[in-house]
Amino acid sequence: MSELIYTSKIRIYQDKRPIRRAYIEPFPEPVKYGVHSGLKDFYKIAPEEEVPSTLDHLIASVAG
Repeated sequence: MSELIYTSKIRIYQDKRPIRRAYIEPFPEPVKYGVHSGLKDFYKIAPEEEVPSTLDHLIASVAG
């Protein structure tokens, strides 16, 4: 079996829906997740603040 290399430590807080904050160690500032205009029709909401969705971050992580 392989040796464990890294364990990601993340805390996620739900603010006013759909906004969430993810604190990823060792970074002090949170990453904000939510909904933007490209997804608002799918989720049937009008976000007060447009921020990247978790789907955007997932796609960006595997695209690079």
